[in-house]
Amino acid sequence: MHGSGSVELKKKLEQSGVAASPELVVEILSRFRNDWESAFTFFLWAGKQQRHSAREYHSMISILGKMRKFDTAWALIDEMRTCASGSDCSSSLVTPQTLLLMIRKYSCAHDVGKAIHTFYAYKRFAFEAGMDDFHGLLSALCRYKNVPEAEHLLFCNSHVFPFNTKSFNIILSGWANIIGSPRNAERIWAEMTNRGVPHDAISYSCLISCHSKSSNLTKVLTIFRRMKKLNVEPDTKVYNALIYALGKAGHLNEATNLMKTMQEKGLAPTIVTYNSLIKTLCKAGEIDQAKHILHQMMEQRGLVPTIQTYHPFFRVVTTGDQVFELLEKMRSTGCSPNTDTYIMLIRKFCRWRQLDNVFKLWSEMSENGAGPDRSSYIVLIHGLFLNRKLEEAHKYYTEMIDKHYLPEPRTEEMLQAWFSDKQHTSKFQTTDGEVDPVDCTQPATNTKLVIYKKSPQEKDFRQQPETMYSIIIPGNDV
Repeated sequence: MHGSGSVELKKKLEQSGVAASPELVVEILSRFRNDWESAFTFFLWAGKQQRHSAREYHSMISILGKMRKFDTAWALIDEMRTCASGSDCSSSLVTPQTLLLMIRKYSCAHDVGKAIHTFYAYKRFAFEAGMDDFHGLLSALCRYKNVPEAEHLLFCNSHVFPFNTKSFNIILSGWANIIGSPRNAERIWAEMTNRGVPHDAISYSCLISCHSKSSNLTKVLTIFRRMKKLNVEPDTKVYNALIYALGKAGHLNEATNLMKTMQEKGLAPTIVTYNSLIKTLCKAGEIDQAKHILHQMMEQRGLVPTIQTYHPFFRVVTTGDQVFELLEKMRSTGCSPNTDTYIMLIRKFCRWRQLDNVFKLWSEMSENGAGPDRSSYIVLIHGLFLNRKLEEAHKYYTEMIDKHYLPEPRTEEMLQAWFSDKQHTSKFQTTDGEVDPVDCTQPATNTKLVIYKKSPQEKDFRQQPETMYSIIIPGNDV
């Protein structure tokens, strides 16, 4: 929304006569989380009725951080420290959670320096940064792939925050689960051993999960046997990783039986357990068995499906009708599609060249408050471009820029190349927009036949899996 749009929205809000309750503020901010200007206009208007709570401030700061409006976010934090009268107030709304929120947003933006600076600013807010706060910093950095920097912090601050199992587990999980590097995961494991830091069940689950994702079932089973030999009792996370490893390797019966073993040992399968099994069954084409597991999960265990439960089913549907039937079933269980769901389905329909369904989902996504965000625009623009809908692709590219979303370099290259060709073509038109007539009775001279050639991306488009484009930077769903 441009400045004029914000003014118009402000005028409508002031004329509405609506009372802005805390619940309403949080709900509206959630719906407009991808439109920071509209959200901020509403937030300022609601704040004139009564002082916002910490929850409302945190919701708005999260939106601003996601859009990298950090100066505005810090201005709100300063406002949280003062009373309505403007004087310093002993009842400041700022908490360590407020600063951790900023640390996470800086980590998401890969601005590690400012994330660390915010951590050291705890003292300025009269907070004593303890071990839990340090773990929060390490976790935030690792979550957004700043694992090398987090590891460096761990070792450089050992005199202030002594080594312990949890600190190392955060780094281990970063290398194992976020980066997916077995070599670095094994290196951190060895560091723990060399420094006398004990491994616990979480340590083992990280290492098992890492090797399962790299399809090294032999290594997974070796680690599991070592764990049992050292009398480290496997927890649910270890079993979940094992079930995923077995299922991914095609040992579906063994994976199913292992879930029964869990129950015999008094460990109730979690939603993650069922999701892992459903995912591997769907990948193996065992759709009926996956549906049976879903039914068992809901009816016998009373677990509520999540987005991750349904995504494997969406990946294997083959018609538009099946997509919308599954969406309806998903909603009936109280699970609403999120941005990742819409991105996956929009990409699927682009691949199927069903653009009516693409725009149907795009409108639905906007109405449900799930987007569109930067990743959504990138997927839609690429899908339209590869379907040769160049005018539409340029339209959404312009809309994306207007919303201050940074395009991918590849997106800019595609659209700029098309726009340059379009301008070049327009030179052959008369001033009133009509194409100069060609005398077909005369032999052609200096005339080139322009043939549309498919790009490598378009050639492969129909064969690519229905996942988000590899060009999308993780962290847009903060």
